[in-house]
Amino acid sequence: MKRLLLSKSRLAFLTLALSATMLGGPVQQASAQERALVIARDMDVNSLDPARAWCDTCQIYNTSVYEQLVTLDKDNKVQPLIASSWEVNKEQTQLTFKLDPAAKFSDGSPVEAKDVKWSFERLKNIKGNGAFIADPISSIEIPDAQTVIVKLAAPNSEFLNQAAAGFLGIINSDVASENGALADATAVDKDTSENWFLSNSAGSGPFVLASYEPNSELRLKRNENYWRKAPVLPEVIFRQVKDAVAQAQMLQSGSADIAMQIDPETAKTLEGSDVVVEKVPSYNFVYIALSPGAKANTVKLTPEVREAISIAIDRTSLIDFTVGGAGRAIASPIPLGFPGGDGHEIPAYNPDRAKELLAAAGAGDGFTLKSIYPDMNVYGVDFSLMMQKIQQDLAKVGITVELSPVPFANWREAANGDHIPLTAVFFAPDFFGTSQYVDVFGLSEGSVWAKRAGGEVDPSFINAETAKLREQALAAPSAEEAEKLWFEAGEQMAKARIIIPMVSPDLILAHSPSVKGVRYSACCNLPLAEISN
Repeated sequence: MKRLLLSKSRLAFLTLALSATMLGGPVQQASAQERALVIARDMDVNSLDPARAWCDTCQIYNTSVYEQLVTLDKDNKVQPLIASSWEVNKEQTQLTFKLDPAAKFSDGSPVEAKDVKWSFERLKNIKGNGAFIADPISSIEIPDAQTVIVKLAAPNSEFLNQAAAGFLGIINSDVASENGALADATAVDKDTSENWFLSNSAGSGPFVLASYEPNSELRLKRNENYWRKAPVLPEVIFRQVKDAVAQAQMLQSGSADIAMQIDPETAKTLEGSDVVVEKVPSYNFVYIALSPGAKANTVKLTPEVREAISIAIDRTSLIDFTVGGAGRAIASPIPLGFPGGDGHEIPAYNPDRAKELLAAAGAGDGFTLKSIYPDMNVYGVDFSLMMQKIQQDLAKVGITVELSPVPFANWREAANGDHIPLTAVFFAPDFFGTSQYVDVFGLSEGSVWAKRAGGEVDPSFINAETAKLREQALAAPSAEEAEKLWFEAGEQMAKARIIIPMVSPDLILAHSPSVKGVRYSACCNLPLAEISN
């Protein structure tokens, strides 16, 4: 799981005065007609190697500097990129890609089938966080320089969408190999290229890496050898700015063109200025989770108790309280707009019914729930504020919640150790497809949340059916049939009340009025090549 580590205390910065000099100095002009684009964001970069990168900034970088076989348009439809065409067999176990013969890397050399094979195998063998996308690949054949045949171990109707993910960016294998990169089975231990990737790039994308200073600045410059339509921007500069208020002040002062982590509260401070603020639905969501197998449980978290907790929370009030109403209620841990994500019934707020359920479960006299959660502000949701609201709601039905905000690393240790009775977490998509949600939230044996919820202690909530629905959906002969299967998986995940989604926050796109072409993308986060200023 990724991402987006925002400021915890934006209100403390309301009177902060920031200058362009403090935040990296003035941006030099490329020419009288061209100007660099400055993006203010909290950069969560862990690597600039496509096979190792795992962050939201990385997603933008991987799809701007490297290219994938295909990409997604604004409607999430697959479009050609390096591959000019493709065929998928009836069983959905083999994809044949024909590469565009015009495609070339930033050094001018052609993008060939051997580079695709090498890049895919390297992602799988590096075994980073994104390797799960390459794991279904059983073999890759390259009968000629422009043909790639990808064979999968099982039917996977989502693999074409997955091929648009930044992790499957195509690397210039000759250049990377010369600098310590490996793609074979020894890569996980013997690849020595990670530091090289921090200063160099070897892709075919519209931009190339200019420089990177950790916790300070990431600079991209236009790829002068780009084989498709050249980007308008001569340079893109990501400036490390952790706080949303500071990002807003940079927009107002003109020292930034785009701010990527403006929350609804901070957005109100931009009203009346010339800054453009757009609110668009996102695919991100924040959820709470219950762990029946947690060591600290004071009562058994039966299905009835979990249902009571769910309906004791006033979601409408919570969305108003946390994001000022700039978000959508979500019932199932599948994003709204993803296959199978729409149409699930939002649990109605009903504290009286919650009390009845608790009494029937023998917990009518009340009990205490220990809650450990990441001390974070994610997608504009301050976790501490949200959990305080949930604490107040649950107190009305006799449940006392003890709140313990901790750093994310400590949260992960607790979730995977003795488990946490009640927690709060977040999720953002790695590609446009539903299988990732069933993998994480389906509660099949050995899955992420089957472990975190303590399935080895209390296996009563383990669900083998969701894994079967996943297999059937990936093998479905039509998108319509797959949609029905994904929906059923979503229903089962929702009814378990182990994962209880709270809100899908709107994404706020804030930028100067001169900037055009800013949009949110499921594959690329922010498609830089479409932007002009």
